[in-house]
Amino acid sequence: MSTETSLDRLKATLGPIHHLRDAAALLSWDQETYMPHGGGAIRAEQLATLQTLAHDQFVSPEIEALLASFLDLSTGTLHPEHRSALDEPSQALLRETWRDFSRAKKLPSTFVNELERECSLAQQVWVEARKTNDFQLFLPNLQRLVKLKRQEAEYLGYHDSPYNALLDLYEPGATVAQLRPLFATLRMELIRLLDHIRQSPVQPKAHLLSQAYDQTQQVDFGRLVLKHMGYDFQRGRLDLSAHPFTTSFHPTDVRVTTRVFETDLPSCLFSCIHEGGHGLYDQGLPTKHYGTPLAEPISLGIHESQSRLWENCVGRSRAFWRYFYPKLQEVFPAQLGEVPAEEFYLAINRVTPSFIRVEADELTYNLHIMVRFEIELDVIEGRLQVEDLPEVWNAKIQEYLGIVPPSDAEGVLQDVHWSLGAFGYFPTYTLGNLYAAMLFRQAQKDLPGLDQAIGQGNLLPLKGWLNDRVHRWGRQYTAAELLQRVTGQALTPAPFIQDLEQKFGNLYQFPTTSSTSHSR
Repeated sequence: MSTETSLDRLKATLGPIHHLRDAAALLSWDQETYMPHGGGAIRAEQLATLQTLAHDQFVSPEIEALLASFLDLSTGTLHPEHRSALDEPSQALLRETWRDFSRAKKLPSTFVNELERECSLAQQVWVEARKTNDFQLFLPNLQRLVKLKRQEAEYLGYHDSPYNALLDLYEPGATVAQLRPLFATLRMELIRLLDHIRQSPVQPKAHLLSQAYDQTQQVDFGRLVLKHMGYDFQRGRLDLSAHPFTTSFHPTDVRVTTRVFETDLPSCLFSCIHEGGHGLYDQGLPTKHYGTPLAEPISLGIHESQSRLWENCVGRSRAFWRYFYPKLQEVFPAQLGEVPAEEFYLAINRVTPSFIRVEADELTYNLHIMVRFEIELDVIEGRLQVEDLPEVWNAKIQEYLGIVPPSDAEGVLQDVHWSLGAFGYFPTYTLGNLYAAMLFRQAQKDLPGLDQAIGQGNLLPLKGWLNDRVHRWGRQYTAAELLQRVTGQALTPAPFIQDLEQKFGNLYQFPTTSSTSHSR
């Protein structure tokens, strides 16, 4: 069999496996949006069956033989005759398929089935526990999930920490040893800036955002912004969920969700923008490579960079609100009609420690991530028992943010991730913020009129730039390689810190040490 024929056969074999995973993703999306409460038990069985089928087909002898014809299965190294014969995309496809295969091969089918079932059941219990502020209700599910995730780390194997095995699922190549100093530097700088803001005489009028805002009109305005961003509603939709998320089954079917509260205007809007950034990435992946890693996102850190770029670099910028604030005033004239643009701009960029991560301001957000990273690291490494989570959570929030959650619903129960078994996911949010700052700076260099375009409501040049520079590559490059290709630099927190200092130094009128100014 020729090299080209073998590669085509591999792609053809991967396609139906992806269909099974897409079907499971659709059931998960439905579970979090429209599924009746009584359907929970059978949904867990359905998801377990589909994911087990997908797993078994992926680690089949056929896939193994096809990969073995190209590379050494123990190392992933291409056979000499293929190194020059295959182009870069084909080599990347094989490299990433082998990476996924070698990891999946280590997981027994029975384990995959059990983990998927437990995640589905736990997610449903989490929704109820959060609603009723009852951590004890969720505790047995969480204990089982932690046990399963520790077991998964042992199956996968790891260096230094079992957490590394889980982290690698979301941000390939990232390690605890890499994150600790990065987060330590970032934490020190964030606390320094937060101290300046606490001492500032500037007091944003936060009450402007907590008036009564009609929920339907909020969602409609979020939909308007999504359209301006270039989110294609012919290939996507917007729905409500307990925790905002994005699900993609194919670049032609990408769905985002938001949540809406009558007295919290930013929640729905910025959830729409944030999830819209995720949605644009998924809609921008190459359809011709569907079913293969070349049509999948590089990492969750890069994925998160897209949502945070749109949410913060764009959605919280003066340029954005030059165009959209008059439109928002038209929708809510009684609440905002007489409010000057600068007062509104200061209000939506208000920095204050808060309990809920997804509602956190641009500066303190990463402190939330560090709390979660430290907690789940201690849980996975066995230093912290699951039943002690509420107490430890509250203590760390007080240490990092100076506040104590009044309830577990606003504390340890607020995030959906642990109910989904997503231990190792949280650090990608902070990595995403750092990536986003670097990417947006590069976009401003490459698109000299970008701020003016955003100020006119024209967000499509930025979307096009991201499509070309980030989205279309799928997993052809690693996160580090892509960042180097786009920006010419390795990952560094400096641009993010400098941008925060410049922005909030201006808003809160404190002296800055950074000499670099970037419009935000």
